[in-house]
Amino acid sequence: MDIDADVPAELINQRMGRLQAVMQAEGLDAFLLTQNVDLYYFCGSMQNGYLFVPSTGDATFYVRRSVQRAKLETAVQVTELGAFRRIGETLAQDYAYLFGKGSGLRIAADLDVLPAQLYLKLSELLGSSARCEIVDGSTHIRKIRMIKSPWEVSRIEAAAEVVAEALSSGLNVLREGISELEWMARVEYELRIRGHIGVMRLRGYNQEITTGMVISGAAAAVPSYFDGPAGGLGLGAASSTSVSRSVIKRNEPILIDIGCCVDGYVIDQTRTAVIGTLPAVLQHAYGVSESLMVMAEKLLVPGTPCSKLYEAALECCAAANLSDHFMGFGADQAKFLGHGIGLEIDEWPVLAKGFQMPLEPGMVLAVEPKFTFPGQGVVGIENSYLITEQGPRALTRSKAELIVLP
Repeated sequence: MDIDADVPAELINQRMGRLQAVMQAEGLDAFLLTQNVDLYYFCGSMQNGYLFVPSTGDATFYVRRSVQRAKLETAVQVTELGAFRRIGETLAQDYAYLFGKGSGLRIAADLDVLPAQLYLKLSELLGSSARCEIVDGSTHIRKIRMIKSPWEVSRIEAAAEVVAEALSSGLNVLREGISELEWMARVEYELRIRGHIGVMRLRGYNQEITTGMVISGAAAAVPSYFDGPAGGLGLGAASSTSVSRSVIKRNEPILIDIGCCVDGYVIDQTRTAVIGTLPAVLQHAYGVSESLMVMAEKLLVPGTPCSKLYEAALECCAAANLSDHFMGFGADQAKFLGHGIGLEIDEWPVLAKGFQMPLEPGMVLAVEPKFTFPGQGVVGIENSYLITEQGPRALTRSKAELIVLP
């Protein structure tokens, strides 16, 4: 059976080149990648193993399982891992030109996601067998992944089309009296039959997301562990966010924060709906969220510091007397306006205070001005944009307006 590699080989080569250029500039001898998303990004496969990338020369994907599948998925050299306890010896033998330098080798790894137990074991095995030091290279990984290629953008656009079609179909059955869970299940069905892989990956520790959240009325404003403006009751303490069994009622906001993942890449969008009419205070807040989006679009140009968008949003909220409700309420307010998306839903850059990194062409960001009102609900909008030399290009496809149902 033939399996075509999802990621073009020339793109893998470009990414490897960028990573090796960083290593050479930072005085790193090699990179050891362990996380599934990082593996996919740099070699096009998520099989269980370790990708070793030297600062010069060819990389090797050491695979525990499945070696056969890995060889079908990636053009990178694939080798069976063998006994994990011998990984230091294996690397020293396969990369003798590198390890032959003696002690003091600096090997970077994705330490922001590497389990502590595995880090300690790798440090022991590489330290004793190959005299290496493992250092944190996660910042380099996240910076490289910030800039999307045209191929990556095309995958995100494909996901956006899926979300737009699924939402449009799902709205046909959204009615008073249906539960959040039942309607979300219908939307998820529409997403899945169009190619959604069923999960959107997060880098954040102890955070999970399937398709997003559909939450209505007061339930939407209930805070949760999730670092965002809306929480939701969820289905209990083991799933304390997003949809619940609450019934959707007339004249209350329905926050539809959904996305999907196509070929590994995600889209993120939010629309607000109402069956009937929003209360005046929520209608006002929704109008401000639309104004904030227009403001953000003017600033989403190369060279703008990420923090400037968040600071400008805070000023607009203060002028509209909505500061206390922006991106959450009270101690549970989220301190950002937007975030990068790609293979994960929480990529860099972040539109937040202190994040001085300037916007660059190729970045893809989800901008989500929202307002939370305890006891009433959450309203807002979220669009995803590609930063270009000419300004932002919207990637989301659903019509950007309040959805009013009779």
